Amino acid sequence: MLNLFFLAVALFFVIKSADYAIKYASRLACVFNLPKYVVGFIIVAVISILPETFISINSALRGIPSFGLGTLFGTSVADLSIVFAIIIFASARGIRVSSKIIESNKWYPFFIALPILVGFDGHYSRTEGIFLIIAGLFFYYFTIKRNCQKISLPSNDHRNALKDTFFLVFSMIVLLLAAHFTVKYGVAFAESANLSPVFIGILIVGLGSALPELFFGVRAVRQGGNELALGDVLGTVISDATIAVGILALINPFYFSQKIIYITAALMVVASLLLFAFMRSGKILTKKEGALLFLFYLLFLATEYFINK
Repeated sequence: MLNLFFLAVALFFVIKSADYAIKYASRLACVFNLPKYVVGFIIVAVISILPETFISINSALRGIPSFGLGTLFGTSVADLSIVFAIIIFASARGIRVSSKIIESNKWYPFFIALPILVGFDGHYSRTEGIFLIIAGLFFYYFTIKRNCQKISLPSNDHRNALKDTFFLVFSMIVLLLAAHFTVKYGVAFAESANLSPVFIGILIVGLGSALPELFFGVRAVRQGGNELALGDVLGTVISDATIAVGILALINPFYFSQKIIYITAALMVVASLLLFAFMRSGKILTKKEGALLFLFYLLFLATEYFINK
């Protein structure tokens, strides 16, 4: 119970520090007058992936990279299903998706599937890690090119920009420390409860790491920022599946249980296909579709529980 308590405290600081990092990153991004979708997809999403990325890096340095991999895939499934479901429920009449967003993300499921294609043998090498990082950066470049024709120069409010930069850096430092203790007590709790560390990474840590984008998305849709919420979640998932997994392999090439690829990563791809099918049907995410995404996440949890018992 003590390990569970410290895990909860560490996750609390992960979530709060990430939330503040998103807040100050958004302020800095607005200085450049970027489109809302680009702000969400590029700026906010980069900050949003810090919890699971730092947790994964710490797990790799501690010699348990599978814990980090389970966290990354588990967070991605949560983002694409239960996080989107709650954001949809928080909106007044569902989330409208513009044709431009759908068009610029037509290759999204393919990029999500890349970790499966390069890790089908149950191993990630440094070469494969570099490939995943490059693929993720290319998708970011493509998104910027399609959604942002012109970036204006910063405003003259340098004092506020400096203040926001300071708090952003401070939030990231707290986030890094909290991520270290999340791995430490997450693994300790798994051992004391006789549970698979991978399952703990997928369920507790993975879901906890998805909370920053959930809080940000709910706040965004209630203020009329549907594109900001969409960009945040979609950008976070593509970063987790490519750049974060690539960094994990680059730091410490590793072997892992292939069921993480065959089941967890496969369900991540299915979740993305389901979500984009809903987006294209009438170009609006309805409450009914949100309920189906929620049910999908419950199915995912039940599947992970039985294969990791």
